[in-house]
Amino acid sequence: MKQKQIFLLHLFYWLLIIFNGIIAVSVYSTKGIGILDVTIFLANFLGFYVNYFFVVPRFFDPKRFYLMIIGFFVGVFIFVIFRYSIEEILLPSLTGYRNYAEGTTFLYYFYDNIYYSSLTVFVSTNLWFFKYYSKIEAERTRLIEERKHAQLQALKTQINPHFIFNSLNNIYSLVYQNSDQSLSAIEKLSELLRYSTKDLEKDVISLDKEIGYIESLIGLEKLRIRNPELLVFEKNISNPKLNISPMLLVPFVENAFKHGDFRDKGFVLKISDENKMLHFYLHNFKNQRMKDSASGIGIENVKKRLDILYPKKHELNIQDLESEFIVDLRISFPYENN
Repeated sequence: MKQKQIFLLHLFYWLLIIFNGIIAVSVYSTKGIGILDVTIFLANFLGFYVNYFFVVPRFFDPKRFYLMIIGFFVGVFIFVIFRYSIEEILLPSLTGYRNYAEGTTFLYYFYDNIYYSSLTVFVSTNLWFFKYYSKIEAERTRLIEERKHAQLQALKTQINPHFIFNSLNNIYSLVYQNSDQSLSAIEKLSELLRYSTKDLEKDVISLDKEIGYIESLIGLEKLRIRNPELLVFEKNISNPKLNISPMLLVPFVENAFKHGDFRDKGFVLKISDENKMLHFYLHNFKNQRMKDSASGIGIENVKKRLDILYPKKHELNIQDLESEFIVDLRISFPYENN
């Protein structure tokens, strides 16, 4: 709860006390507001904030409930002390007027004021609890957000080395074969690295940039594939400036190239953003001769990021079949934020 809201709660309470006092005076008194009414308000105010700032913080301990009960009675006692000192000591010495008959014992005075003091102390204590637990909740929320941010940064830093490793493997293969396309592949990789170095530091990038990564990656991979025309990429984007976490879709495409069978087969990749829904679909055939124990790093990375970034707003279906691999990802986006 913000400081402004805490202040408004206090203000509302005191306006309620003043309003109640005015109503009581207008109903039960013909003399209007007198010195006694002022002293009662002053005792309330002092007792309220001494309890709020000093007593409750001193005695509050969730593990020792009895301390809080003791603190409550200490607050009541302090309230009565304030009121007794003002009405039965200070006021008579200044004006000769007192609230209770002369000779009234403190014990009777205390007993007679338990109700009024308890009400004031109860409200004061509860407002302190509101402030305390609101602060705890705000701190908890802040820590959760910081943890999410740290997790995302850690996950994003995992992507770049993985991506570089896979791309260098492809280029190594071209160089090893003395392919004329190796220089072109190095150039395309440098373009991809410029993109990733600049944009991985950001929380979000535009969808058209993410698709640009994918198109560059496909262009790089086509250099080593015998039948590049079998790589089918369809996109239907109506909102290219839609914000998305960087490198969220690329790992799926990267995984397809790393473990796919492209001897006489390709893949089908479709990306659309119709009806406030980003839809990513990828279907490729698996290379049965290649088994890599680290093949799931990129996809597991994306799963974790999706859970953090889009909880209950995404649906990821992966079919890991004997000879095929299908990814169907849907993410609901609040378009009003774009």
